[in-house]
Amino acid sequence: MKAADLHTRWFVLLLLLWVALAFAVHEFAPVRHSALYYVVLGISVSMGIIFLVRHFVVRFTEEKTDPVYNAPQSYTTSRKSNRAKKFRKDFLGNVAHELKTPIFNIQGYILTLLDGGMEDESINKLYLKRAERSTNRMINIVEDLDSIARMDSGEFKLNPEPFNLVKTMEEVFEYQEMHARKRGIKISLDGNYSKPIRVRADKKKIIEVIDNLIGNSIKYGKEGGRISIGFTDTGDLILVNITDDGIGIDEQDLPRIFERFYRVDKSRSRESGGTGLGLSIVKHTIQAHNQTITVKSRVDKGTTFIFSLERA
Repeated sequence: MKAADLHTRWFVLLLLLWVALAFAVHEFAPVRHSALYYVVLGISVSMGIIFLVRHFVVRFTEEKTDPVYNAPQSYTTSRKSNRAKKFRKDFLGNVAHELKTPIFNIQGYILTLLDGGMEDESINKLYLKRAERSTNRMINIVEDLDSIARMDSGEFKLNPEPFNLVKTMEEVFEYQEMHARKRGIKISLDGNYSKPIRVRADKKKIIEVIDNLIGNSIKYGKEGGRISIGFTDTGDLILVNITDDGIGIDEQDLPRIFERFYRVDKSRSRESGGTGLGLSIVKHTIQAHNQTITVKSRVDKGTTFIFSLERA
């Protein structure tokens, strides 16, 4: 029996027990809406999330590596087999590492609340909000893993349409404005683009690309700095450049920044909530449009990402 199939059975059983527990607590009137009610409910939800994440991780890694393990002997060489084993080991290790911090955080907050924290108004809401942030981080990781899985399995479908890139960029500005304002960073176009710049691409996915790149520039830009966006019309293509004046990237790290889970500064990246998958998804998305993305950077001088889109 495959590990994922066995895990699915355990997952279903635990899910049923989880629902039964939540229902029992809800129907038990004496504790309903008491501190115990919310603690038990919080533990139940956290356990459900943890098992849900583990379920999808196991399914994903087995689906990704089984084709190599189950291939005919004439195809599966020792080198390919070793490569698949290394992929599974590295991938599981990276996912476990990414999930460990938010899971342990949630566990710590819940234990503190169980140990009398629920009665302390100075920490109960604070710890519940922190637990919520850790839960959202796990959700972000799972969503990024799902995007990577769909890309690798060929389920990543594009819906290209013509749209005004300048207007779309301004929409992203509005979304990121609050984050930029917290660090005193100004986002602007590098010129007066009064006329529409029309491209043909999947608008929703390109918005995700722009949002990811600008978000990175905000995270690693300097306080009170600037992010500049420009467009270059080459005839058949529109080149988009996103430039910041932040900490920059060391030359030795530049070739690897699009790798999954790769971080230039691991501790700082985790503090800012990154999953280590964002730039990999960005590259996959641009390549799915049959376009390219490049990066130029100097330490303490800033970073520029340049990608191309088909002109409409």
